[in-house]
Amino acid sequence: MPALVSITALLMLVLPWPLLLTGLVLGSAANRHVGLIKKVTRISAGFALSTAVLATATDLWGWNASKTVLSFPLPWHLGAFAFNVDVNTLSIIMMLLVALVGFVVVRYASTYMEGDAHEGAFHRWLALTVGAFLVVITAGNVWEFFLFWVATSLLLHNLLAFYRDRPLALIAARKKYILHRISDLCLFIALILIVHTLNTSQFNHIMPAVSKISGPLPQSLEIASALLVVAAVLKSAQVPFHGWLIQVMEAPTPVSALLHAGIIYTGTFLLLRMVAILSRAFWAQDLLIIVGLFSIATASLMMMTATNIKGSLAYSTTAQMGFMLMEIGLGLYPLAVLHIISHSVYKAHAFLSSGSTVEYFRWPSLPHATSVLSLGKMAASWVLATVIVMFTGWILDVPFSHNLPITVMAVILGVALSQLIYSATSPEPMHVPWVLGISVAMSGLIATLYFLLGSWFMTLFHFPEMALARGAGQEILLGLTVAIFFSLLLIQQMLPKLLTRPLFQALFVHLYNDLYIDMVFTRWIQRFSPGKKAAASPALFEEDQQLEEVRSL
Repeated sequence: MPALVSITALLMLVLPWPLLLTGLVLGSAANRHVGLIKKVTRISAGFALSTAVLATATDLWGWNASKTVLSFPLPWHLGAFAFNVDVNTLSIIMMLLVALVGFVVVRYASTYMEGDAHEGAFHRWLALTVGAFLVVITAGNVWEFFLFWVATSLLLHNLLAFYRDRPLALIAARKKYILHRISDLCLFIALILIVHTLNTSQFNHIMPAVSKISGPLPQSLEIASALLVVAAVLKSAQVPFHGWLIQVMEAPTPVSALLHAGIIYTGTFLLLRMVAILSRAFWAQDLLIIVGLFSIATASLMMMTATNIKGSLAYSTTAQMGFMLMEIGLGLYPLAVLHIISHSVYKAHAFLSSGSTVEYFRWPSLPHATSVLSLGKMAASWVLATVIVMFTGWILDVPFSHNLPITVMAVILGVALSQLIYSATSPEPMHVPWVLGISVAMSGLIATLYFLLGSWFMTLFHFPEMALARGAGQEILLGLTVAIFFSLLLIQQMLPKLLTRPLFQALFVHLYNDLYIDMVFTRWIQRFSPGKKAAASPALFEEDQQLEEVRSL
């Protein structure tokens, strides 16, 4: 039995290496042996998924001790670099999710890229990127995590800039490259401060070390918290650093699926690994809420102006990442993990089926509120949905009375479900009472599943207990959260009527152009990249032409 206690760790250790070795060993001859590298990449991705499933099974069986295979000390009191696997619920679930998404994307890419002149090179970079990201998920040593955090970003760059003849793709990849290097620097400094202060370079030792600190955090950990937030925000493509995520739609569709359904969560995953420190820095929680709310509001409005499907999906990702950061700021860590899983599966399907998604937009959309009566129906729908959610939570003993963040999430769920109920009040469907009854029942079922899954995740993970520091500032933030979500609901429903007014027409133009933030960044890159100026100019010309077309409407 003692020999079996670390079998999960051994499986997690070997899981990414067939993919990495495929890219490293076969990569030099990738384009000359396309069939071989495609086949080996598919087999390696299948091995990763099957090994992840087996590791999950052995973890449930109890053979889940963490294990260090190789370790050597680092100078300047930086602890040790180790190939270490940290077996915990978060790493197990994320490993299973990434292995599944990676396998699906690899299978899809094997036919999608067929016949491309550089098909072999694409599969090489894809194998390396998925393999490196799997190491990020399973790493138990902070320096191993950092090494593959950087490697994943650099390898992804080759996929984002895969089509060298597409100027917009090259500019987007360069923007992402610059922002991610700043993120890397912030994370590196933060890890130095954490290792120096806590005298450990292992993730599973951080929480016990922090728990021994009485009173406020040391100044070094306060600074580290700020740097961790900055690193995560830059990785998560939050407004105003989101432009590259919208423009990388020029990359092949499998790359978009891998990015939006997996790698984009790297920053959120970092924060979840560091909640022992962040849960003691209340100002960092508030900052995450503010950043998340700002991205939710602006990205959602920009999404309403998007004129292509993949661009709309990209804005949606920015808004959803803001939602996850807000959940972490609220201390609802298990709900953030649940959000990651559900969003990943949805986004992978959305991108890989983006061609058929056009058919969805041809179907009748939700009715818009264009009159006082319609607004009244919409308000009544929100009240009814909120009552259903709160009643469902009360039946399931959800602690609304002493957990204000949970109450806020329940109200937001009511905002989402109100659209389902409002659609049933339209005069178009026949037998409206029957349709309304079905909508109410579905709303109750969705609320029940949300609270049950949330409760299960809260018992499944061992995150530190944390609540917002009670005070006027935090209560204002929570009230602002509810107000923003309800305002977005109103704007979405009243959009056709609002666009008849000059003020909103002007705002529409500004939102269509991303409030010009990304345009400034693009011109800055062109100025300081003289060697790429020729490649950048067509993309800038295209942006200017789009701006002129919208202004002329």
